[in-house]
Amino acid sequence: MVIVDSSVWIDLLAQRETPHTVLLAKSIPYDQLGLTDLILFELLQGVRSDSRAEELQERMSQFTLWPTISPGLEVKAAQNYRSLRQRGITVRKTVDTMIATFCIEWGHELLHNDRDFDGFEKYLGLKVIHP
Repeated sequence: MVIVDSSVWIDLLAQRETPHTVLLAKSIPYDQLGLTDLILFELLQGVRSDSRAEELQERMSQFTLWPTISPGLEVKAAQNYRSLRQRGITVRKTVDTMIATFCIEWGHELLHNDRDFDGFEKYLGLKVIHP
């Protein structure tokens, strides 16, 4: 399963052509795409109206939605955060730490356009799809 981060969905929904959105639109079968509850949360919180949020939620419901929080994941995510911080890498968003840890633990690949995930890939084994 390829988990698509909000950094890519936002560009796609805004119709911005980037290497990541081109890859998403043309190269990955939709039945292999998924998102997490935290990614959906990030997308929905950025919408200005309830009607647009409902429309977006309906649109995103075609993809597999994975619950991110599971027993023990928060502990592992905190360990990962500290591990990166000890290497001089500070992850800017807690949500990204949870998403990366979820992908690492469940073996999912991540398509993203956010530097917060680079340390997880380099040091902690996060599998990333690169355009």
